[in-house]
Amino acid sequence: MISRETVEKIQDSLKIEEVISDFVTLKRNGAGYVACCPFHNEKTPSFHVSPAKGIFKCFGCGKSGSAISFVMDYEHCSYADALKYIAKKYHIEVEEEELSAEEIVARQKRESLYIVNEFAYKFFISQLSTPEGTAVAMAYYHSRGLEDGTIAKEGLGWAPTGRRSFTDAALAAGLKEEYLVEVGLTLKHDDGTLSDRFRERVMFPIFSVSGRVIGFSGRALRSDNPAKYVNSPESEVYVKSRSLLGIYAAKSEISKLDKCFLVEGNVDVVTLHQLGIMNVVASCGTSLTVEQIRLIRKFSSNLTIMYDGDNAGIKAALRGTDMALEEGMNLRIVLLPPGEDPDSFGRSHTLQEFQDYISTHEQDFVNFKSEMLMSKAGKDPIKRAEVINEIADTIAKVQDAVMRTVYVQEVSRKFDVEQKILFDRIGRESAPKDKVEQKVETKEYVYRPENEILAPVEAEILNYLLRYGEESMEFETDSPYYDPDPLSVADFIINALEDDGYTMANSVYATIYEGFKTMFYDRGLSTVDIVRRFMEGEDRIVASVVGELAIDKYEITVKRFKSSMTTLSSWLVNNIPHTLLILADRRLEVRVQELRRQIAKTSDTKEQMELLKEQTEVQRLQKQIKEKVNKRD
Repeated sequence: MISRETVEKIQDSLKIEEVISDFVTLKRNGAGYVACCPFHNEKTPSFHVSPAKGIFKCFGCGKSGSAISFVMDYEHCSYADALKYIAKKYHIEVEEEELSAEEIVARQKRESLYIVNEFAYKFFISQLSTPEGTAVAMAYYHSRGLEDGTIAKEGLGWAPTGRRSFTDAALAAGLKEEYLVEVGLTLKHDDGTLSDRFRERVMFPIFSVSGRVIGFSGRALRSDNPAKYVNSPESEVYVKSRSLLGIYAAKSEISKLDKCFLVEGNVDVVTLHQLGIMNVVASCGTSLTVEQIRLIRKFSSNLTIMYDGDNAGIKAALRGTDMALEEGMNLRIVLLPPGEDPDSFGRSHTLQEFQDYISTHEQDFVNFKSEMLMSKAGKDPIKRAEVINEIADTIAKVQDAVMRTVYVQEVSRKFDVEQKILFDRIGRESAPKDKVEQKVETKEYVYRPENEILAPVEAEILNYLLRYGEESMEFETDSPYYDPDPLSVADFIINALEDDGYTMANSVYATIYEGFKTMFYDRGLSTVDIVRRFMEGEDRIVASVVGELAIDKYEITVKRFKSSMTTLSSWLVNNIPHTLLILADRRLEVRVQELRRQIAKTSDTKEQMELLKEQTEVQRLQKQIKEKVNKRD
């Protein structure tokens, strides 16, 4: 368990925009930042980050939280793991209190899988210094032009020849067999024997966006090995379709340059990194997937596909075109000279030469498809018409209407086809089709209040405390609430509730209320810090509710909004007493309903009369309060 002192040090050091920027490209928007939400697929940004409050909120899917909860949700990791990630980012030493045996056993299986992969990562690196690793693996890396510094920086390694060299080392280190098998590093055969999945291979680690080792890709060096590449199987921590080789090292540069290069091979990525081109990634043993494009789009919407100039490379580039355009990417393609791939071309050219080639050979998808497909169609009018239709169908995938129009103009000019004909074709292709509506990821932490009558007003009271607790309640001198020494919003509300002996009827709201009092009075925290503490806590339901209540776009009625077109002080002194009146009315309504149930339940005439008498009195009080409420409205 991480010590409270360390947790508070992490909380005090972090900046939410810096943490979230590790995963998402944020754009300045006034005092905050916006981005396309990483928790659901969207084209228009609805994900807001408030540095002042230390919270984020998506108004598309409803996800909200702090920097810590963001890492937890994005990386699907525990509270402790999220703290450790942020601590590492800010160079904070994590002090852990001694765990009990039960707590050690309760550690999540997911973390165990990460530990196994981390051990394998270090093991494969260590094998480079063995005689076999030096003679075989390092010789291979050097033959590919990779320098020792690059090999170390990229975490490249060597899986030795022995049948179970890794497995024996892992078991000797105390790692569990079940986890070795689950992440695919160890194979368990029908007879119960174990062996290494990766043997006699140079090893390329695969990292998550946050930099954790999630899998490996191993390349055989012997020509008689039928499997040139072997990749980690999918596991709880590694999903191929959602992973990109090199994304951890590339994400900052992709965001900075607002551009991403996509290549095919492991060595392609490493060679280009060594050359000085860092904004490059590769798919992990799969054809390009929608999830991988969305991962790139979190950092940039500009994608250049850089494949070999052979037929396989051309086909791969064509496959990815429609998919990338449907996801709103600005797509360009560059094919290398025949017989070249990014690795060989990068080794034979300087950085400037490589960049010059890209700038002069990048093509938009219209020109690329035109050249590739028309060369096959020749002068055959039917085939040429098919190519034009195919290009028009691809233009239909473009999300931006202006860009679609520009492409139509380009195709019309290039092939001497009327724009209207092209627009007619595009209109048919882009018309709505019967398909299952894509589901938006819903909030994982949903609270359903126990008392629906009191819930809305209790939520509004908490909203005032969390957002305006430190503000002064400056009433006019003729107000019954006037005090020459104005109370804060927190003092005014809490005094009123305490004097009346009121306890929040809904459990989570009660937890927030009591926690607010402790942090505000006993610890002297500001409302901003209180909100952060709640949202960085382990109780994710409380964090979710606080996120809903503390956000600037908390919904209020039209009448309240109109009345808010004044100073904050006037708005508070008008609305907070009114809210407390509504609370009194709702409490009486709860009592009326309770009395009605008791009257219906009892058969004792005397008891019924007493209950009816009380009901009449409660309703009389309720009527008086409603008159005050209505007078205010």
